[in-house]
Amino acid sequence: MHPLRSAALCTLALLLAACGGTTTPAATTGTSAAPSAASAEPITVVASTNVYGDIVQQVGGDRVQVTSIISDPGQDPHSYEANTQNQLALSKAKVVVENGGGYDDFVDTMLKASGNTAVEVVNAVTVSGRTAPAGGELNEHVWYDLPSVAKIADQISAALAKADPASAAAFTANAEAFKQKLKPLEDRTATIATQAGGTAVAITEPVPVYLLEAAGLKNLTPEEFSEAIEEGDDVSPQVLAETIALFTGKKVEALVYNEQTSGPQTEQLKKAATDNGVAVVPVTETLPEGKDYIAWMTATLDALQAALIP
Repeated sequence: MHPLRSAALCTLALLLAACGGTTTPAATTGTSAAPSAASAEPITVVASTNVYGDIVQQVGGDRVQVTSIISDPGQDPHSYEANTQNQLALSKAKVVVENGGGYDDFVDTMLKASGNTAVEVVNAVTVSGRTAPAGGELNEHVWYDLPSVAKIADQISAALAKADPASAAAFTANAEAFKQKLKPLEDRTATIATQAGGTAVAITEPVPVYLLEAAGLKNLTPEEFSEAIEEGDDVSPQVLAETIALFTGKKVEALVYNEQTSGPQTEQLKKAATDNGVAVVPVTETLPEGKDYIAWMTATLDALQAALIP
């Protein structure tokens, strides 16, 4: 996937100027409780999206103050334009959590410009260990890979512990509690694999592929279609017709549809699925309003299970 667009990165001088200004950091997402009178100031953390911001909050508890740069569930993350507020927040961060893999390159660019060299950076793709397949491209959407999310929680705990050694035991305990919440999701995924493994599905983008693979599902979408949608390019008429034929020919049981990057061609797929009685399973790239990571993945698995298992 192309990096998240950052049109506001006009000049390095402008960004550096923002660090010395009076701009207030971007709004904190989630619930960041203030530290008690007996405790030190909370650890300032910047996450590229509210997915990682929520995991930080669950691991850090009241010892963190989290700013999630991308948090609007109605916005296409790929069209996000980074700004000087983001630059200021990054310049003051003790810990930064980014996705990596080309997804949010603006974070590294801004962090380097800020001169904040003491920050602890957690790169989710690096932590996951996921790499590009031979002759292919890396699927950077590692937040849909539950075992990788467990690793990321541990790495976040370690990064927070470096910033606040006195709270290290609490961070470790919180990370363990979070991973315990992940286990039922992994069990649900295994159940889908047992009951519906081998079932053919289609996607609009590779966003949920790690979860679909773990569930034993077979993606029949032409690679040219999902790659073009991911890159924001038009799909050729031939490839579009080939993809629509998956629904008219009843070759797939579900369409896993990224609601945050819909357009005319993905809408055509959705209509073809609906018209032909194929279930549509919605997914997103950031947390829906009112849900934390666990509730979000639970709802996704609920929808997938309902679509595939009578």
